Amino acid sequence: MHTIAFIGSSGTGKSHHAIVIAQEYNTDMIIDDGLLIQGSRILAGTSAKQAPTKVGAIKTALFTEDDHAAEVKNKIKECQPSSILILGTSLSMTEKIAARLDLPQPGVIIHIEDVVAPESISKAKFIREKYGTHVVPAPTVEVKRRFSGNFFNPIRTLFHKNTSDHLPSASKHMWVEQTQVRPTFSSMGKFYIANNVIIDIIKHITADVTGLDRVVKSSIENSDLGIHLHIYVSLIYGYVLPDVMTRLQQITQEKIDEITSLNVLSVNIHAVKLVLPKINPDLKDSLKSLPSV
Repeated sequence: MHTIAFIGSSGTGKSHHAIVIAQEYNTDMIIDDGLLIQGSRILAGTSAKQAPTKVGAIKTALFTEDDHAAEVKNKIKECQPSSILILGTSLSMTEKIAARLDLPQPGVIIHIEDVVAPESISKAKFIREKYGTHVVPAPTVEVKRRFSGNFFNPIRTLFHKNTSDHLPSASKHMWVEQTQVRPTFSSMGKFYIANNVIIDIIKHITADVTGLDRVVKSSIENSDLGIHLHIYVSLIYGYVLPDVMTRLQQITQEKIDEITSLNVLSVNIHAVKLVLPKINPDLKDSLKSLPSV
């Protein structure tokens, strides 16, 4: 196994271009900001973007915690990749990461200035300074599992053919799905939504579900990876109850995801009451006026 260092100062777009560089050099895995990534999957690690401070983010990126380093080392041993691309702000940083993970020191060193156009680097720096967003080189469906409670945005980029002499082979046009994240340590990174607010949102988004009488109560289980929702409902007699409950699950999952950016791990619907359908007042008056038999 050999390692490749991909070096660039903070905010120059290393993570954004990492997947393309990995493909150019036939690299099996990427190590970026504390995560071990292969293809479209995050295999192991903890993201530095979830650290509460910038100092903590640096420590996470360098795998200073033994448990963090051990998790990634074990996954690398299990997968047996032929090569790994290590991202860092300096050669010294990539060498420290390699040492912490018991990997060979980088044999190939790539500087972002050699493979990315100056205007692209300037644009990346501008976005970092203005919006404070970072890129995770993995699809949103993967990132969301580890970033519940962070602002994120899916991005899909078309990388054009690169004719740089610094690359061993010219790349083809390729679409890359990645995720833009606001780190916890930024001014608008991690946010907190009170449980009672989520409960009010649930009542609002389910109000028009056919067959639902009302939401009796809701409870929330919080975890580092996301939330589990328990919704206790009163249903209306005469409807296909499993269909009503399935619809409640679907709309709650979709809307809580969309409105709050929280990672909803499960939606559990509990039917605690069954009520008769309400009779239209006009129909009720008409029935009263009928002669008795």
